[in-house]
Amino acid sequence: MRFSRLASYLEKLEETTSRNLITEILAEVFREAKPGEIGKLCYLLQGRVAPLYEAVEFGVAEKFIIRAIAKAYDVPQDEVAYQFKKLGDIGKAAEEIQRGRPHFAEASRGKGDGGDLKVSQVFDALYEIAVSGGEGSQEKKITFLADLFARTDSLSSRYLARIPLDKLRLGFSETTILDALSWMLVGDKTLRMRLEDAYNVRPDIGYVAETVKKAGIKGLNSVRARVGSPVLAELCQRLPNADEMIKKMGEVAVEPKYDGVRVQIHYQRTGSRGQGTVKTFSRNLENTTAMFSELSEIGSELIAHDVILDCEAVGMDRHGNLVSFQETTTRKRKHDIAAAIKNVPLKFFVFDILYKNGKDLLATPLVRRREILEQSLKPRKLLALSPQIITHDSVALRTFHDVQLRKGLEGVVVKKWNSLYEPGRRGYSWVKFKEEEGKTGKLTDTIDAVVMGYYFGEGKRTGFGIGAFLVGVRRGDGFVTVTKVGTGVSDELWKELRAKLHAINTRTQPKEYHEVNKLFTPDVWVIPKIVVEIAGDDLTKSSTHGAGFAVRFPRLVRIRTDKGPREATTASEMAQMFAGQKSNTKK
Repeated sequence: MRFSRLASYLEKLEETTSRNLITEILAEVFREAKPGEIGKLCYLLQGRVAPLYEAVEFGVAEKFIIRAIAKAYDVPQDEVAYQFKKLGDIGKAAEEIQRGRPHFAEASRGKGDGGDLKVSQVFDALYEIAVSGGEGSQEKKITFLADLFARTDSLSSRYLARIPLDKLRLGFSETTILDALSWMLVGDKTLRMRLEDAYNVRPDIGYVAETVKKAGIKGLNSVRARVGSPVLAELCQRLPNADEMIKKMGEVAVEPKYDGVRVQIHYQRTGSRGQGTVKTFSRNLENTTAMFSELSEIGSELIAHDVILDCEAVGMDRHGNLVSFQETTTRKRKHDIAAAIKNVPLKFFVFDILYKNGKDLLATPLVRRREILEQSLKPRKLLALSPQIITHDSVALRTFHDVQLRKGLEGVVVKKWNSLYEPGRRGYSWVKFKEEEGKTGKLTDTIDAVVMGYYFGEGKRTGFGIGAFLVGVRRGDGFVTVTKVGTGVSDELWKELRAKLHAINTRTQPKEYHEVNKLFTPDVWVIPKIVVEIAGDDLTKSSTHGAGFAVRFPRLVRIRTDKGPREATTASEMAQMFAGQKSNTKK
């Protein structure tokens, strides 16, 4: 497929708001793509040149793109910067400048490509830009990108400029891509769940697309967990109390809920003395290996050749006590990691095993996985087996939960004792039982919400450039509003939040945001990237918020750097929380 052909499809997608029509357009793109290029095409649609879990990032800003455009079209950087400021979109700035200089694409015909690059050529060049490093790499990258600009038409230049910045602004996620792959195969979305099951085990959209393009849906039968490729974490559902949990789940395993960072550890032995390679991944597929360099020593604590472990990393103080989430997440810094390891040593509380010695354990019942886990660990310095009780008694469950609260933990996670591991699913196999009513307000749980935009504020906060922000919860592949937040934020956090949001602002309302009442239109929109944890007094029905509910007296608990928009609370969960709140009120 020619890149100009892809650009024409991208323009259609950009102008389309209908989710079904977006799906059909994508399916048309996928039908036209060749088996060897559909995977690359899917990565480009995500603004990437590798799966989400691979640490291959462009790491460039608008100034880099401005320099490349100026070099490509032989214009001053100031002219590109002026067009960017006027149009508010680096892609449209590139398009505008190239449109007045068509001779660049004409001249490239002498290079044998007809002035029109193939998708695979653009992908390969962008991959080189992403992985290039060392002395002089910046200028080399700019020259590479400038050459691509000089060989594309004006519309193609719009999207070529946006891809390295992850600003395609098409308004869909991998969920819609899976819908489109189903549509490509059978003309409807009936294969979506089968595709999603495979993606949850192997969250590589390019791999999934290439597999079904070559072998059809049956090609996914061979998808298994493997060391080095993260499995999407199983997520917790909500139930209002211990009685409901036992009634719905029967015999359960009850484990402490640590206030730490979810970490998936992948280990493969390479030597006779426990030496091995280690990779770690966050719950939102970020490769976090560099942050946990001490795990290079865990071979001596494992009785296995290779494993995938699900665990929670929690910081420890010098007395051996668990520290807060905020202190633990200081380990997520990218600089001075050695100092962070010394200042915030971690304990990894292991609660599940997904793979061992070449065998995928996802379809193995929890009761057996626990046995395998216990046989695989010899905890010493880094690893600890998370304790648990097995019960079918709500009183015992509640008692264990209260003990964890007194220890300063969040509560417990309750797991159906014979359940399979369900990657990426939020079902009733795992249920969280957090705080007692009143600890974070009358709500018995907090809400993980996506920041949709922010307001400049008044008084002192005008100096921060932010005085409140709008948040929403997930509905389908998009987000609907649930509250504005202006309290629970320190001066330093306001500044930090403003910097994070400024980096992802956009002039127009993202297509993922649905049913936003004019009353809540923010001064600045942001793309859905940042998740925050919100507490409140209670929920009320709302005719103005898209979720159908509003949070009374909302306040920020923390920024959830360990979570992505996919893991935000859903509108249906809000309805469950509201029903549980009414039930508790009656009691």
